[in-house]
Amino acid sequence: MDNLTLGLPKGSLQESTVEMMARAGFKVYISSRSYYPTIDDSELSARLVRPQDMSRYVGKGIIDAGLTGMDWVEEDGSDVMEVVKLVYAKQQMSKVRWVLAVPEDSNIATVKDLQGKRISTELVKVTKNYLKKNGVEAEVEFSHGATEAKAPELVDAIVELTETGSSLRANKLKIIDTVMDSVTVFIANKTAWNDKWKREKIENLAMLFEGAIIANSMVGLKMNVPNECLDKVLEKLTALRKPTISPLSEDAGYDIDTVMDEKSARVLIPELKRAGAEGIIEYPLNKVVI
Repeated sequence: MDNLTLGLPKGSLQESTVEMMARAGFKVYISSRSYYPTIDDSELSARLVRPQDMSRYVGKGIIDAGLTGMDWVEEDGSDVMEVVKLVYAKQQMSKVRWVLAVPEDSNIATVKDLQGKRISTELVKVTKNYLKKNGVEAEVEFSHGATEAKAPELVDAIVELTETGSSLRANKLKIIDTVMDSVTVFIANKTAWNDKWKREKIENLAMLFEGAIIANSMVGLKMNVPNECLDKVLEKLTALRKPTISPLSEDAGYDIDTVMDEKSARVLIPELKRAGAEGIIEYPLNKVVI
């Protein structure tokens, strides 16, 4: 039987990845004692891999395809196929940033002020390239963790990953620049990508994953609309997207279905009610495939 080896990120992305895959239609079970998750798809064999290592194993063909951060692909310099970008992270559905940060009372204000200074980070190669582009020579050391705690006693600055900046503020650090933005990426080994069956499987996964990400911020709306209120209701809806309109039996009006951004729905529902819509139902979506 054909089989695709799929790498799932262990650590901070693990929970959000399992949730994303559930919306995409895949049930993933991860034992606390095993690095081999089970997926309810006999064509998939899963492996838990640290995001920092994922692109290297995919590049070597040990894993056919995997989910990791674009930051770690750049850090490793792996020769892999980028199948699709998926904008989700540990805490929220957004990009993350690697930022240059210094103590709040530091006199370092720009990257140029780091000349001859010492910087701690997990993202060593990317940081060195960033400094080189800015014409700065500084010592960059690898951090094994607790990077925020190293400034100012051990280092002058850090380059650290952040979603909200709250951890940096809690450690009395201020951001002075963004080194790079990063998103989760679905990557594939190039040999696997050139295999007809594996490529189709990878493309199918990418389509479903992307559909799950899109659907996360959207909802469906259903409602009944009396004949005399149709124009008023459509005036509210068509500003967003064209709805599906079906006549009800016995000329009782219309059934209307549409999909929209969840934040728009919370504003629009009261307006639709006032315009004459009845029996309004909002429902969650698992996937929206565009």
